[in-house]
Amino acid sequence: MARRLNDDPDVVVWTLTRVELLSALARRHRAEPGAARRLRIARRQFLTTWERWSEVTAVDLVRRRAERIVETHTLRAAGALQIGAAVVAAEDNPDSLEFVTFDLAQAAAAEREGFHVIGPD
Repeated sequence: MARRLNDDPDVVVWTLTRVELLSALARRHRAEPGAARRLRIARRQFLTTWERWSEVTAVDLVRRRAERIVETHTLRAAGALQIGAAVVAAEDNPDSLEFVTFDLAQAAAAEREGFHVIGPD
């Protein structure tokens, strides 16, 4: 999956995804100090790859969609914002984009929203 995302020139991400991923790497570093080298490499690769991706930065549009999504799906705010950003990126036509996630609840919600989901098997 990581290779596919790295090689795909058309990846679109929610602007706050960067903070979520950096936070996850930092938590892992604190929990597993012995993995520091591997995590530094992962962080560097992520930041390099991020520069090639397009960001959804339309906070107001994403927030409106996420507000609807939390009313209709069992998701936390961050998951709803991710899907909201995807809806904005798809210009309200979810079947035009693939949605990548490893979160089962988010995958189910994105699928119900009309996205083709790639992720948890």
